Amino acid sequence: MNSGASIPVAETFLSIQGEGKLTGVPSYFVRVSGCNLRCVWCDTPYASWSPEGEAVEIGELVRGAESCGVRHAVVTGGEPMIFAQVTALTRALREAGLHVTVETAGTVHREVACDLLSLSPKLGNSTPVGDPRDPSGEWAARHGVRRLNLPVLQRLIDEHPDRQVKFVVSSPADLHEIDDLLSQLSGLAPSDIMLMPEGITVPDPVSVRWAVNECLRRGWRYCHRLHVELFGNTRGT
Repeated sequence: MNSGASIPVAETFLSIQGEGKLTGVPSYFVRVSGCNLRCVWCDTPYASWSPEGEAVEIGELVRGAESCGVRHAVVTGGEPMIFAQVTALTRALREAGLHVTVETAGTVHREVACDLLSLSPKLGNSTPVGDPRDPSGEWAARHGVRRLNLPVLQRLIDEHPDRQVKFVVSSPADLHEIDDLLSQLSGLAPSDIMLMPEGITVPDPVSVRWAVNECLRRGWRYCHRLHVELFGNTRGT
């Protein structure tokens, strides 16, 4: 492990995990800066559309996690898997005795020391068609090609027995695309699948109800954004 290596970081912070199986768990977050996608509804544009931050040594990141006194670390983005250094970062966090969650769209494969793999495959609703941040349409086309990589998704699922697959949904119309994608993947249990209403605010009751009803019907899990409810759409939470 090369603790002297560095990785671009938008922010680090101590908060609770707001999404997924570990909702409510105090965690140290490392948000890398940079992404190979440009989701129209991205809630961290400072790590994707307009990447901020600077390179930080892995050893410094690990010391930051240790100083917080928590037992869980979350490596997120942006997209951490586009950086080769994520392998050393996750291994260093694990060697420091931390439970490591890696949050990724699942388009790029890396070997990572990961206790919980949090996959978020991007549906068609994520493509930034007509987005003013992309006047030429170049990113919309690039995103459309890159947003799904089935061989990589399957390899990551096979390598990480503790995983969750979160789908950001805009309407019931997204379910057909989810069903089609899941039919092409193997090894997932219904309890691995999560529906999370799109948005950077607490979702309206209608959006919650249809997603909850589908989870009840299919044995999936509803994915809340607890951090948004508690803190709002605020950096460092």
